[in-house]
Amino acid sequence: MKYNDLIPELVVSNINISRDFYVNMLGFKVEYEREEDKFIFLSLGNIQLMLEEGSEEELSQMEYPFGKGINFTFGVNNVDELYSKFKIKKNLLKRDIEIREFRVNDEIIYTKEFSILDPDGYFIRISE
Repeated sequence: MKYNDLIPELVVSNINISRDFYVNMLGFKVEYEREEDKFIFLSLGNIQLMLEEGSEEELSQMEYPFGKGINFTFGVNNVDELYSKFKIKKNLLKRDIEIREFRVNDEIIYTKEFSILDPDGYFIRISE
C-alpha cells in the first residue's frame, strides 16, 4: 500500500460508531486496524484517513463539534448517490447539494457538493 504524503488522523469519541459512519455511509474501506489501540486506517479512492478513539483524558478536553475551524473535502464520483443517503439524516446534513463556482487562476471551475458532519462533528464537504 502506498501512503499519501498527508493523512489526517482524527480523534473520535467512539471508534465503532465512526467506523460505521465512514464505511457504511461514505463507502470507505478498512485497510487495517489495531483493535487494541482502537485505531483504523481507511481509504476511499485516493483519500486516506486514520481514526483513533481518544482516551478519557483526551475526550474530556474536547467538546462537540470536534475539529472546529477545520473542514475536509472528499472528492468522489458519486455525489448524488451519497447525498441521497444523507438527505434523510437531516441531523448530519450541514449544507444541501448545490453547484458551486470557483475561480482557479484564470479558469472557472464548477463543483457539485454538499456538506455533512460526522458523528463527532467534523465538517466534511463531499464534492464531485
